[in-house]
Amino acid sequence: MDSRSLQAGALAGTTVDLSLYPIDTLKTRLQSSAGFQHSGGFQGIYRGVGSALVGSAPGAALFFVSYESIKSSFKRRRDTAIPSQRNTWGDWSEPVEHMIAASVGEVAACAVRVPTEVVKQRAQAVQAPSSLAALRSIWALRNPSGAVNGIGLVGVWREMYRGWGITVMREVPFTVIQFPLWEGLKEWRRRTQGRDSISGWESGLFGSVAGAVAAGITTPLDVLKTRMMLAKERQAMIPLLASILKESGPRAFFAGLGPRILWISAGGAIFLGSYQWAYNALQDAR
Repeated sequence: MDSRSLQAGALAGTTVDLSLYPIDTLKTRLQSSAGFQHSGGFQGIYRGVGSALVGSAPGAALFFVSYESIKSSFKRRRDTAIPSQRNTWGDWSEPVEHMIAASVGEVAACAVRVPTEVVKQRAQAVQAPSSLAALRSIWALRNPSGAVNGIGLVGVWREMYRGWGITVMREVPFTVIQFPLWEGLKEWRRRTQGRDSISGWESGLFGSVAGAVAAGITTPLDVLKTRMMLAKERQAMIPLLASILKESGPRAFFAGLGPRILWISAGGAIFLGSYQWAYNALQDAR
């Protein structure tokens, strides 16, 4: 396991989530079915930040360890293969490898991200006064006071991972767009400058561009994920999709588009810029 990816990823995840948390809160409230004002408006924009503090570092570290490991594995395979077998997908070999590595990384990261998001968004949308209160309310469902039957520990587990499917469906397309674009821009910069490395600020700039593009395209999936996590009862994805279309029309799927692009564009700059900076610093320290 590459310790540089682990440490740089943890630093990058914590930095971006804390610095841009208020924009994330506003985006969640815009997408809530209760409406922006009823979900808290501009009040308490750091509500739920505790869950972000707990989940940011391990989630981002899991992503980058998986991403860099799989990417390196593909590169070793290409370097040791005979010339006729090096580029399985022709000119698309490296972008496809980056897509696969990013997809696996996102699925791994979702093991931490989904329960963190469930708790965080319920606090952000004022369904609970804090992350701890939101977590306690979910835990209390196992055996509510005065109720004959609770949902049990399995039910609590399912509640914590509510929206797992749609989150993976949002994150995988997002990274399939963002990371090959980010890697492609970095490679272009290396070639045009005639050097092997990329600086933190360059990585941040390319991460911002790639993030903005991916954020705009995947906003409908983000709206669906937010509605699913905030619903008072568990809902299947297709009926929820039909309900949103019937009640609010197609425009509802682009609620929070501006804050999402702003948040992820800035987040891409901070996340991938700080990751590259930390990765370079750890490499130089060796």
